[in-house]
Amino acid sequence: MFFLPLYDDNEPESWPVVTWLFIFGCIIVFIFQLASPYDGRLFMLQYAAIPALITGQTTLPHEIAAIPPELSLVTSTFLHGGWLHLGGNMLYLWIFGDNVEDKMGAIRFIVFYLLCGIAASLAHVAVNPGDATPLVGASGAIAGVLAAYLLIFPRAKVRVFMVIIIFIRWIYIPAFVVLGAWLLLQVFAAPSSLG
Repeated sequence: MFFLPLYDDNEPESWPVVTWLFIFGCIIVFIFQLASPYDGRLFMLQYAAIPALITGQTTLPHEIAAIPPELSLVTSTFLHGGWLHLGGNMLYLWIFGDNVEDKMGAIRFIVFYLLCGIAASLAHVAVNPGDATPLVGASGAIAGVLAAYLLIFPRAKVRVFMVIIIFIRWIYIPAFVVLGAWLLLQVFAAPSSLG
């Protein structure tokens, strides 16, 4: 079985400027990432959250270091490990972020989103303090947005495109099912992805 969320049944009262800016920002950063030397690896070293750098267990050579390691807790939320990683994160942000932004207001949504991303990265650093693998992705910030959506709109319905072997259908399913599936995908994808 495969399903892809398309949209929810909640229409925001205002245009989601911040949500669109976060999506646009992630796409622009990903383009810079792709255009950077060494297939983006240098860009990752410079801007991804690397637990060993944040905990002070290692350092980058002076000529490579672009920002203080603590700032990478924010910049890493705009980096992604590939087109699928970027597309999945932005799809969920587009579907669910507008409603959360609408309820919180623009400024509180910005703070909430960034704090969720930072908290997720810090949790990863706490579990893997000596890890030198770059942590990238908006998954932590988006997980916070999805949790807020679930708390604010517990009975919302999400229109999904569903495929079961050869049976294809457009249906509405409860948001908690879609968000639970996203969470499971994150848990199972975590060991094999960059964030």
